[in-house]
Amino acid sequence: MRKPLIAAALAGAVLSVPTVAQAARDYISIVGSSTVYPFATVVAEQFGKTTRFKTPKIESTGSGGGLKLFCQGVGIKHPDITNASRRIKKSEVDKCAKNGVTEILEVKIGYDGIVVANSKKGPQLKMTRKDLFLALAKEVPDPKGGEQLVENPYKRWKQVNASLPDVKIEVLGPPPTSGTRDAFVELALEGGCKKFGFIKAMKKSDKKGYKTVCHTIREDGAYVEAGENDNLIVQKLEANPNALGVFGFSFLDQNTDKVQGSVVDNVAPTFDNIADGLYPISRPLYFYVKKAHIGNVPGIKEFLAEFASEKAWGPDGYLTDKGLIPMPDAERKKFLADIKKLTNLKLASN
Repeated sequence: MRKPLIAAALAGAVLSVPTVAQAARDYISIVGSSTVYPFATVVAEQFGKTTRFKTPKIESTGSGGGLKLFCQGVGIKHPDITNASRRIKKSEVDKCAKNGVTEILEVKIGYDGIVVANSKKGPQLKMTRKDLFLALAKEVPDPKGGEQLVENPYKRWKQVNASLPDVKIEVLGPPPTSGTRDAFVELALEGGCKKFGFIKAMKKSDKKGYKTVCHTIREDGAYVEAGENDNLIVQKLEANPNALGVFGFSFLDQNTDKVQGSVVDNVAPTFDNIADGLYPISRPLYFYVKKAHIGNVPGIKEFLAEFASEKAWGPDGYLTDKGLIPMPDAERKKFLADIKKLTNLKLASN
């Protein structure tokens, strides 16, 4: 009767040593990014079918929400892996460390583009990052001229750019907890914001003020927070051909019969354009692994091996069928080596 008693004690115990996970969960627990979710799900299903381990349980919480859960501690009540559509922040690494999560493995899985899409019932739009900033920022340069900012006065796309349709600005996008939102703000809005010389100059004189101007989305109804469910945004775009939606390329790729991506800065959001680094709103995708759980929760090493196999994340792998843009050969080798060595995350700057 000794073994069952030990197992029961482990299952109910509170960890006293934060670097050792309790061996009382027989499946991998994954949380995080809604963008990475479909890729992780395909790998998890393949893993469940082809190994002796249970299929991992995956919850789509958004990148920020997933990292918050991941960093709460070590042990079976905390997730083993979190997906992220942006890199982990230093503040999140610090929060992890404070809660005993001191060793983290970082795995980049590939690249993704962020699309600004609309229903195929409407025309395909051609816009710039400057147009997106003027349409969606809380404060914009005064249309009357001068180097001053005013509350966003634009109500219709044609007011932003005469070549755009004369329809109300209505953009359905992710909430602040989403890595897609973080990346969209940084790559698209800030990319357009920098086109104004006096705002760009603020970066040197008032970095905080510059970031506030370039990263703050308007709150008057033009931008609608549509939750972490990208499929729901696609459905809403079908119902309203005048609305635009912001989500990852993979969802565009899987719904080409319903929606189309806007051309941004004269580049269409295609697989090849994102892979070649031409499309301006693209970003890397990651997941993070709690090293203390490896060897304690069954199957983590084997799950990592499946994810990092050429048949999964390689140029002809099954993840490319889902819209993942594969990393170049050298990058894949680098992250595969990190997985094999369980290289600890180091942030030079963030």
